[in-house]
Amino acid sequence: MSDIAVADKFYESFASRDIDGMLSCYHDNVTFEDPAFGKLTGSKAHNMWRMLLQQGDAGLKITHTTPIVKNDKVVTNWEAHYKFSKTGRQVHNIITANMTIKDGKIIDHKDAFDIWRWSRMALGTTGFLLGFTPLVKNKIRSQALKALKKFESQQ
Repeated sequence: MSDIAVADKFYESFASRDIDGMLSCYHDNVTFEDPAFGKLTGSKAHNMWRMLLQQGDAGLKITHTTPIVKNDKVVTNWEAHYKFSKTGRQVHNIITANMTIKDGKIIDHKDAFDIWRWSRMALGTTGFLLGFTPLVKNKIRSQALKALKKFESQQ
């Protein structure tokens, strides 16, 4: 399978809520990083996706652009539409993914998005007023990692 096909399969599986399909694209020692969770490796990255699909909004809608290869990375833009569980607010997150594929599996996956934009949608006034501050960014990460730890303890 080509590197582009691996990334495409990952997002097609995500869009259809097929966790096994998603994780079949990941290397066992994958490193994932984004503004909400920070850096996760191996099973933590796998479990983050499991958690998001199992506990997330049933109305989650994922779309993505056709991946391209750029500077030895597979790059795709993807969007998530969902209701944030903590506040019930609608979120439309726009993300750029950079992936390194090794031996037909994603070994490194970095998602980039505007955390202040996300916090304005997910948190409302608090996100608008304080979402750009380190205090709120750290709180978002702390809560995301706490939720992941709780999820893992229940598996």
